Parts: sequence; C-alpha cells; structure tokens
Amino acid sequence: MTSDSLITPKTRSNPDITIQVLERAMKLLDVLAEQTEPISLKEIAALANLHASTAHRILNDLAAGRYVDRVSNGTYQLGMRLLELGSLVKERLNVRDIAHEHMHALHRQTGQTINLSIQQGDDIVYIDRAWNERSGMQVVRAIGGRAPLHLTSVGKLFLASADPRIVRAYALRTGLSGTTGNSLTDLERLEKELAFVKRHGYARDNEELELGVRCISAGIYDDAGKLVAGLSISSPSERMREEWVGLLIQTASKISVALGYEAHQRETV
Repeated sequence: MTSDSLITPKTRSNPDITIQVLERAMKLLDVLAEQTEPISLKEIAALANLHASTAHRILNDLAAGRYVDRVSNGTYQLGMRLLELGSLVKERLNVRDIAHEHMHALHRQTGQTINLSIQQGDDIVYIDRAWNERSGMQVVRAIGGRAPLHLTSVGKLFLASADPRIVRAYALRTGLSGTTGNSLTDLERLEKELAFVKRHGYARDNEELELGVRCISAGIYDDAGKLVAGLSISSPSERMREEWVGLLIQTASKISVALGYEAHQRETV
C-alpha cells in the first residue's frame, strides 16, 4: 500500500477526512490484532463500529499493501507486511539508547550511580552509566568494564533466570572465587540468593564485589520476555535506601515496555 492508497482526490482536499480514514484503518488493524483466528467482514465492521461497506473499502486498500490478508473463505487477518515492519523496528531498538533518559531520571531521583549492564559469558559488562562526583562514590569500573556474575546484583539476575544446571556448571567452571569477605563463594549460599531474586524480582550485592559499595538491580526484558540487561543502583553502603527498590523496578519496567515487553509475559519468564 502506497502512502496515497487510502487517500482519494476527494480526501486529499480535506485533511479532516484524510485523518478520519487513517483512524479507521488503524481501528481495523487493532480489531484484527485482537483476534487469534481470521474473522469475517461483518464481525470486523461490528467490532470497529463501522458500516460494512466502509470497512470493506479500507480493508481492500490494506490488503493491497499486504497489511491485511484476505483468506480464501472471505475472512481477514493481519498481513505479513506488519511482521516485516515489526522486525525492522526490533532490529533498530537499542537497549542503551532506550534506557539512557530513564537512567538519568532515576539518577536525579536517587542522587546515586545508575548502571546498565549485559551478560557476556561468565561476566557482566557495563555498557552505560549515569552518575556525578557528588554521588559520594568513586566509579572504579568504567563503561566496558567486566565483573563475575555471582559477585554482582545484575549477574545474579542472569543466573537466577538460567536453568539450575547452568548455574552449577558456572560454579564448577569459575570456582566462585571472591573478592571480599562478603562474596558468595559457596554454591548453596548462591542458590539461596538466587531463590531470593526469583521470589522478589530484584537482586542485591552486599559489598560482595567491592567493600563499602552496595548495589540493587532489576531486569530489563525484550518483546520475547528474554532478560537482555540489568539496571542497577550503586551507592556507598551506608547510603543505600530500601525505598529505591520500587523506583528501580518501575524504571526497569518502563525500559522493558519500550523494548516491546508486556507485563503479562512475566508469568512465563
């Protein structure tokens, strides 16, 4: 469908009519999106509160552009063009770009360092950060820096989302070496901590990577419900506040939604 296929010479001269046609087309697409099976023209028109002839005319234009498929028995369903466009949008979504403004908003709310991290192998990698010198904490791991999964709050998010066999293999492979007296170097203790993460929906680092530094993190999910990154607040141990957990989870959720994640998907994650 070209940009003009829904716009006749008559509607081009009247912007209000053009907008109305586009609104009706979007309504028809929304109706089809709500269906799990192809449905008839009569049903579509009724659900969209449109006259059948109006719905038929617009559906024909949408079908010409492959936004709608007309099934052999006279019913309609969403077309493959929407899948093609959705794939392009997904490819162009960048978690770092999407998270950036949300991270700085959370930094303004808490005054603490906000980190965005992803998993690479047995480590997490810091890919973005919002902070300033007044946060009272020296940033010792620059963007691009790495840290073991079991020693970081974000790393625990990824371990908690993995199959228990993968966690045991990780423990065997790495030896769960620690860097402070608080590090979780025992598999049983780590598994208890991962159970906490699954139960509460966030993870914590109680001076397990660096003495004097505590972190809390929440997961960021894509449109398939896959954990793709972790958002964390790092602060001097004495400054960490329990009330930040809610703000953190809320911010991570906003980023997930921007990536196409829907809340009901959490039930299957």
